[in-house]
Amino acid sequence: MSKQTSYTRPQTFWLVALRMLIGWHFLYEGLVKLLNSNWTAYPYLMDSKGLLASYYQDIANNPTILSISNCINVYALILVGLGLILGCLSRYASIGGVILLVLYYISHVPFIGAEYMMPSEGSYLWIDKNIIEICALMVLVFFPTSQIIGIDRYICKALNKK
Repeated sequence: MSKQTSYTRPQTFWLVALRMLIGWHFLYEGLVKLLNSNWTAYPYLMDSKGLLASYYQDIANNPTILSISNCINVYALILVGLGLILGCLSRYASIGGVILLVLYYISHVPFIGAEYMMPSEGSYLWIDKNIIEICALMVLVFFPTSQIIGIDRYICKALNKK
């Protein structure tokens, strides 16, 4: 773990708030999918028109791989969310969140004229909420707060005692 950096109180507050809010978003998305026994990524994957559309559609068309993908997606969302909320291995959680969001983005890139069956919250051109959340998570990678407010603070102390 890196050395603790000094932030002002407002900087610390807003960075922790950002971490917690993004964590809540990931955790909630994962829990909703976990608690809905009928949830599957199948329609989302079949709707892909992004760079790797055929790859995503191949995943959807293979029941075994789809089942594994569904499970990984749900638990990755939950783990990223918990890591960010609790400040536990939050740098890794942030990177995990970036990876998930990049996978979602390249599945449904907001190209000009791309029409997806999944509902959209607006009209986007290349930049959508996934890109914005990726950038926010990268801020958390480079401006970590979990060693100030979070479980990482205690992990760091325990590792430094050895």
